[in-house]
Amino acid sequence: MNIHEYQSKDLLRAYGVAVPTGYKAFSVEEAVEKARSLSTDVRVVKAQIHAGGRGNAGGVKIAKNEDEVRTYAEEILGKTLVTHQTGPEGQEVQRLLIEEGCDIDKEYYIGLVLDRSTSRIVLMGSEEGGTEIEQVAEETPEKIFREYIDPAIGLQGYQARRLAFNMNIPNDSLGQAVKFMNGLYTVFMEKDCSVAEINPLVSTKDGDVLALDAKLNFDDNALYRQKDIQELRDLDEEDPKEIEASKYDLSYIALDGNIGCMVNGAGLAMSTMDIIKHNGGEPANFLDVGGGADAEKVTAAFKIILEDEHVQGIYVNIFGGIMKCDVIAEGVVTATKEVGLTMPLVVRLEGTNVDEGKKILKESGLNITAADTMADGAEKIVDLVK
Repeated sequence: MNIHEYQSKDLLRAYGVAVPTGYKAFSVEEAVEKARSLSTDVRVVKAQIHAGGRGNAGGVKIAKNEDEVRTYAEEILGKTLVTHQTGPEGQEVQRLLIEEGCDIDKEYYIGLVLDRSTSRIVLMGSEEGGTEIEQVAEETPEKIFREYIDPAIGLQGYQARRLAFNMNIPNDSLGQAVKFMNGLYTVFMEKDCSVAEINPLVSTKDGDVLALDAKLNFDDNALYRQKDIQELRDLDEEDPKEIEASKYDLSYIALDGNIGCMVNGAGLAMSTMDIIKHNGGEPANFLDVGGGADAEKVTAAFKIILEDEHVQGIYVNIFGGIMKCDVIAEGVVTATKEVGLTMPLVVRLEGTNVDEGKKILKESGLNITAADTMADGAEKIVDLVK
């Protein structure tokens, strides 16, 4: 789950992590009002969307007076920002962050993420702040430093100091930098974050260290114990189909193709998309119905797939382990009748009660194309769509 920058900063502030003073605004008048309450003459007007690269897209402006705040707020609110993370369709700006300016001396990068290869949280830092960390990793990887954190004892002071030294943070700012890292790590752990990224982290001419930007993402599987984080969810920033899928505990991600996929298991779903592309087709979605799908879930999955106007055919690929093939077959038949499906539908079943499942499909009288293998099903759906 993602949240906005201003929400991330509010959360960091609550944990004693230094961030600039700023306020959210939903209208031009509110933006001007919030700007008046800031103590600096220079204010920053920032678009709030769930995507990076806002500055390059015209979503971050420096205002030197109230008139400029008004002008920039009018310009940005309602604008569709297109960045490398939004895709070509972009994202409409519906809220702003009005923030005090600061006298920046140097920009850095700080990030926390789970390193699956070591099963530990890794704290990353670089003196190349303000640019995409992927670009730094590709062009100057030697400028990224890492500290692997033992989960039994947490981030140690010497690790934070070592990282600050490697990042060339000024000596008079070292204490603040260490405090900042410890606070960020506490937020990451206590709030079940999957990513905590500060880019840029800045030192000021006065020796302060604070987060000029902040991105916090959260583990969806832990949200049941993070009720306050759930309340920060902005549905306007999410695909309506993905929102609907979450109501039925379905994992759905929209893609750009025309072949809808309904699969059980993330690994099988990835393989299904790969083999569709291998046969010259383009998957329209990733949709994992999970191991305990019933007729209601299958029907919901069909409806969500069909909400995508680009879908011209559906491939159902099920391996019945915990899930029984006959239950899935009944769900497919029920869903096909309920939604009045007319486009090509290919179904491949394998596993528990597979013979019963195939019999249900065959005797349904519906226009369902059966497949014996995953590859066979992919070939059939690609041919039928073409």
